[in-house]
Amino acid sequence: MYGKRGDAQMSDTKEKVYTGGCHCGRIRYEATTDPAQAIACNCSICARHGLWLTFVKPDKFKMVCGLDAASTYQFNKHVIHHVFCRTCGVEPFARGKDPKGKDIFAVNVRCLDDIDIAKLAPKPYDGRRL
Repeated sequence: MYGKRGDAQMSDTKEKVYTGGCHCGRIRYEATTDPAQAIACNCSICARHGLWLTFVKPDKFKMVCGLDAASTYQFNKHVIHHVFCRTCGVEPFARGKDPKGKDIFAVNVRCLDDIDIAKLAPKPYDGRRL
């Protein structure tokens, strides 16, 4: 899931601070990222949730509110903490390690505010075979 990212195309985005969160609004965060770098992973959880992910270092991710509303789910190798809202069930982000073992956040681009996902072309990522 935390593999090489490609050259997804989106004409009017760049790395900047985006706000985002779950459906009901209990979980809110800020992330400095470029949604044009999103991937569409085909692993079992990303495919079922329809996740498009962009990766953010910890110093570019800030929880605004909602730790008390969050729960985590782990599967397979138990290295990724899929964070979801206990109220609405949406997974706005996950946290884990990048290939070098450093902390990373995987932000669900579909949970960012004011993003037109029709303008995204996330790069396919074969997480099913990892």
